[in-house]
Amino acid sequence: MNVVIHPVHFDASAQLVDFINKKLSKLETFFDRIVEAEVFLKLESKQNVKDKIVEIKLHVPGKTLFVTKTAKTFEESTDLALHTIAGQLKKQKEKVKEL
Repeated sequence: MNVVIHPVHFDASAQLVDFINKKLSKLETFFDRIVEAEVFLKLESKQNVKDKIVEIKLHVPGKTLFVTKTAKTFEESTDLALHTIAGQLKKQKEKVKEL
């Protein structure tokens, strides 16, 4: 699986990039035909509240899965997004098995 991380308007630390790569590699246990994963890291500022947004776009054969999650840290947003997209992957795997 090819992983591309896009920090928007800031530079992501090597520690954060390693964290995301390690977490994304676990998705292959749910579905081994993931072609590419794109991760967008964004900062959102509203009235002195700085939220971290993580968007994950997974390209699988015949479909693109997408999820957006917001939390106080990028790590927490990543965990939430991965939990949601893992469910989507399981559903996609079942659809592929039916064919």
